[in-house]
Amino acid sequence: MVRQPAQKGRFAQGIGTSRGGRTSKIHGLTDAAGRPRVLLISPGSFSDMTIAPALIEAAHGRFDRLIADRGYDSNTIRTSIQAQGAEVVIPATRSRKEPIPYDRDAYRTRNLVERLWCRLKDWRCIAARYDKLAANYMAGVFLAAILTFW
Repeated sequence: MVRQPAQKGRFAQGIGTSRGGRTSKIHGLTDAAGRPRVLLISPGSFSDMTIAPALIEAAHGRFDRLIADRGYDSNTIRTSIQAQGAEVVIPATRSRKEPIPYDRDAYRTRNLVERLWCRLKDWRCIAARYDKLAANYMAGVFLAAILTFW
């Protein structure tokens, strides 16, 4: 049996390189009140669609409706959400030939997620990512989320 080497370096620490320098992204799922339930980190150069399956899997079907922005619009994400019996509220990207209808009234509640990111970024250590290691950084994110929302 061949062992796969553990990922090391920037990728393992959630750091990606882009034109703006080294960056990382926090992805999350919230409950109906806007409190964080699942938080994940990825390199900043990754697309939102690459992390979405991991978020959906981490939720284990504990949601009835998933509201997301256009960055999460793909057929595979839509089918995986519908396979769990949840309603998909994602506006279609402009590149779709036939837009997929969505519940506009439900989509208006997405501002709760935007408020989550704003409140977490009030913490300077999260907004600037002073920690090199992803485990230390995510520990700070979790602490900030606990102190802010509970």
